[in-house]
Amino acid sequence: MDCITSYFANLNALQIKQFKSLEGLYLNWNAQINVISRKDTDHFYQRHVLHSLAISKIVTFQSGTKILDIGTGGGFPGIPLAILFPEVEFHLVDSIGKKIKVVQEIGKALGLKNIKTSHARAETIQGKYDFIVSRAVTQMPIFINWVKGKTLLRNRHELKNGILYLKGGNLDEELSTLDFPYKEYSISNYFKEDFFETKKVVYVQLVQ
Repeated sequence: MDCITSYFANLNALQIKQFKSLEGLYLNWNAQINVISRKDTDHFYQRHVLHSLAISKIVTFQSGTKILDIGTGGGFPGIPLAILFPEVEFHLVDSIGKKIKVVQEIGKALGLKNIKTSHARAETIQGKYDFIVSRAVTQMPIFINWVKGKTLLRNRHELKNGILYLKGGNLDEELSTLDFPYKEYSISNYFKEDFFETKKVVYVQLVQ
């Protein structure tokens, strides 16, 4: 937890309680259903929670913002972001039903009122969102095909509506074919831990 509170000093008592509860909840569920990598459980807060929260260093979501989390798995980045932004609406989607069940149960245990879930493929989701977030579920050109047409046209942030994607390594080749403006943000500029040295938030602008 120290790595969370050191970077996010303005958390209120409820948010601190919710973040503290996460590890126990995930360890309990992970013993039943493998929703996070076993090798990462000793670094849970850094590699799952803090990594998810890197998106908040790129844009501070305004109250009423709608966020779609595609391929959420066990709830990342959606659940940590939902704790950080309680006035923002999150729709967490995954094609694997047992993972969505875990997300539902963890959201219920935390008392999160700002999330909804769907057991579905990305392409079938209806609705429009300010931003679409994800954590390296596929290559970006494929991901864009999944989510194009799902962004609201009215921008409420300085950063225009689009994709905020957590991914690592050299992405030059993968991103070179995009027909949309994009920018890479190195997470190491925000978090000092070695784990983030090659990790990035990739922003793709989908609307003008």
